Amino acid sequence: MARRRRNAQLVGLAGFGLAAALPPALWHRAIGAIASDFRLEVEYLVTGWTGYGLIGAGLLFLVPVVVSIGRSPESRLYPRSRNAYAGWGVVLYLLGVALASQVAAVTAVHPV
Repeated sequence: MARRRRNAQLVGLAGFGLAAALPPALWHRAIGAIASDFRLEVEYLVTGWTGYGLIGAGLLFLVPVVVSIGRSPESRLYPRSRNAYAGWGVVLYLLGVALASQVAAVTAVHPV
């Protein structure tokens, strides 16, 4: 039983690490292009960084889910609304990936 719990925790942690490392690995050029022309304007912040903000928010919602893998629902580290956290995390992450891929496509067509 402890071995299955440990394996589930390791798989969850590896999946979370992969989800966190994937955006910089895929879109490092787009992130660099957006960051090189940094300015504090609403239009710039909304159009350039929203996708990456959604990805970050999705990852933050997934942290309690990853921490609670393999734990009993009576544990103090088991969130009451674990399924809601998982749902919000996945949805925000996927929306961010979709938007970030569009921003990356635009920066590839129109280099800064």
